[in-house]
Amino acid sequence: MKKRIVFCILNCIYLLPLSAQSEEIGCLTTTWKLVGANDKICVEAYDDPKVKGVACYISQARTGGISGSLGVAEDPSRFSISCSQVGPISIEGKLPEEETAFSENTSLFFKETKVKRMFDSKRNTLIYVAISRKIIEGAPSSSISSVPIMPWGGK
Repeated sequence: MKKRIVFCILNCIYLLPLSAQSEEIGCLTTTWKLVGANDKICVEAYDDPKVKGVACYISQARTGGISGSLGVAEDPSRFSISCSQVGPISIEGKLPEEETAFSENTSLFFKETKVKRMFDSKRNTLIYVAISRKIIEGAPSSSISSVPIMPWGGK
């Protein structure tokens, strides 16, 4: 049991630098619960920390009920991502072909939603892939969005 707690703490410390600041846009109720919070779909916005001018919106299912109200429910692997150019695109440094842009835990211990950014240099396009990652079972769900790097404001 002590090894599991230490592993969880180390895992949380490891994932902390990958977390990006998100802004909750809003939530929509999908299932009404008599006791505890309702099941819902929540939309959050993330600004890419390395690519100014790109924002991603992720809609994600949130489990309600008593466990959801207490913050111990495991959210299902149901989500969608849409990324778009929201201003002039400015890239800090050289982007690797693939890296984690955002990461968010979706259960108390072993599940996270991770957004990987890939760069398609041939088409000058950024690709964002959201995956649900369970440490033990892998990534059963994914969603994809792309942002072509284009001049902003008709220039």
